[in-house]
Amino acid sequence: MLVADIQGKRIYRIPAPDKRLDKNGAPKEPKKLGRVHFPVFTPNGTRVVGFMIKLPDIVGMVKQPDKFVPLDALEMYEGVPCVVDAKENFDAPAAKRLGIDLDRCLIWTGMDVRTKSGKSVGYCAEAAFDSKTGEVDHFQLTGGMASSALLGDIQMPASYLKGYRDGAMIVADEVLDLSFSGGAAAHAAEASVAVSTKVKAGAKVLDDKGSVALDRGSKALGKQLGRTKGMFKSFAAEYKKAAGTPAKKKRAK
Repeated sequence: MLVADIQGKRIYRIPAPDKRLDKNGAPKEPKKLGRVHFPVFTPNGTRVVGFMIKLPDIVGMVKQPDKFVPLDALEMYEGVPCVVDAKENFDAPAAKRLGIDLDRCLIWTGMDVRTKSGKSVGYCAEAAFDSKTGEVDHFQLTGGMASSALLGDIQMPASYLKGYRDGAMIVADEVLDLSFSGGAAAHAAEASVAVSTKVKAGAKVLDDKGSVALDRGSKALGKQLGRTKGMFKSFAAEYKKAAGTPAKKKRAK
């Protein structure tokens, strides 16, 4: 399963198993909880333990902090992904049940990536994990949108992950020996078609002038959970700032 397969999906609340039928014996409808915001990884980074769920704004105006829901609490009910509405399935009680420290847990997706020797590899754009156990199979590293389109991405085995330091994913130096896959140039090479200098130049212009702002916004929030104030309360402001989106001007009185 990929993070992208569930990120943004709507999650619902359902009653405990013994309270799922109404007085007429019909299944109760699940209630909306929110949407999957980010995956949460263990402090060692090799397992997805759950997700931060973005709750709807109160009265459409007041933002609520994200709510943590563990992976093992998710199930399908009436055809939609749900979490049983019980105390041990949310936030601190859920973390205690799992034996994890949420403040030390990580959000790899969006985080800058460096090798142990200090060389920049780009950033972590995706992760593939087991939907039952949460064990990560591999991470997808990219240098940016234009780079990804032209060269493809690097699929890095989870065993290459060495840890977290100074806001970055630290990986083995052997990552630099891995080949790119999925890009236009890679497909062209397979078909024995050379990528012209003109195409490369065009891609560079796109990367410098078209993709940078988008890339900044998409990778700005990979970090350690304990370093986020209010559990992503200021997500929108951070995203716009990273993406270079100008703030709204105040109306003159």
